[in-house]
Amino acid sequence: MDAGDLVDDFELPDQDGTPCRLSDLLAKGPVVLFFYPGAMTKGCTAEACHFRDLSAQFAEAGAQPVGISADAVEKQQQFDGLHGFGFPLLSDTDRTVAEQFGVRRRLVPVAVKRHTFVIGTDSRVIGVIRSELDMERHADRALEILADRAA
Repeated sequence: MDAGDLVDDFELPDQDGTPCRLSDLLAKGPVVLFFYPGAMTKGCTAEACHFRDLSAQFAEAGAQPVGISADAVEKQQQFDGLHGFGFPLLSDTDRTVAEQFGVRRRLVPVAVKRHTFVIGTDSRVIGVIRSELDMERHADRALEILADRAA
């Protein structure tokens, strides 16, 4: 999935087990959908906490971060409980949505690639951030993309 691509709607449970539809999230503004390999791992914790720490800037841009991994609802709930993210963590246990976005890994122990998609209210991808090792780049670059779009 690249900038300009249309994202098909999907529904996944959040960390509380509540069904969450992309279209419902987009009704409130752009969504910054970040795929992370595993809840409570060092890199994913750093990435998700950076999104949390920039929550005021995302709110100012009218956007909301949404995390997504192949972890079960219970693990997502535990992850959120430890760090108080304040945004949805979606559970894509069968990696269907990861497949839709082209970030599903096949033959390695890590279920998904670390990618972030900035999605506009029209369901089109505004920008994509790909970095496996720079945990802060995802949130920082997403804010830049949102700012460029607003200018």
